[in-house]
Amino acid sequence: MGSAIGIIELSSIASGYAVADAMLKTASVELVEACPICPCKFVIMVQGGVADVRSAMDAGLEMAGSHIVDSMTLANLHPDVLSAMHGTSTTEGLESLGIIETFTIAAGVIAADAAAKAAAVQLLELRLARGQGGKAFVTLTGSVAATRAAIDAGKAAIAEGGSLVNAVVIPAPSDILSRFVL
Repeated sequence: MGSAIGIIELSSIASGYAVADAMLKTASVELVEACPICPCKFVIMVQGGVADVRSAMDAGLEMAGSHIVDSMTLANLHPDVLSAMHGTSTTEGLESLGIIETFTIAAGVIAADAAAKAAAVQLLELRLARGQGGKAFVTLTGSVAATRAAIDAGKAAIAEGGSLVNAVVIPAPSDILSRFVL
């Protein structure tokens, strides 16, 4: 039935560990992340088959109660999203630079996935919360037109939730700036 990813962000570290345990006991999922993030939030990320991720997410969301900050379940995650999350993407130069900044990790992953699926772009990095006040951001590159299309798709995917902080497209970024991005 395909693969999926699920994320729950909580406002309680103690609840985070309990919710992660419940999710793992409910379904056969792989725990990708379970840790405190700033500012005093906890993130749980699981992956696996769609049905298992949905079951784990249902159990986690039920247990989390009022501590939920954000959550998402996404089937058929674009393969470049995990590479960008782990910082393993590489490129020689930047024809353009697109950046989407979000208030939550879940929104960042949704925006990155939508952007990667919408246009011929390369995800460079998906940075999640650490040292960023709980925010997330994705950087990507491609032709200026493809980067604009990808950024528009990423913004549209999270528009309803109010999680967008900002998004920009920089055509032909300076070589000096590019060294700091890559």
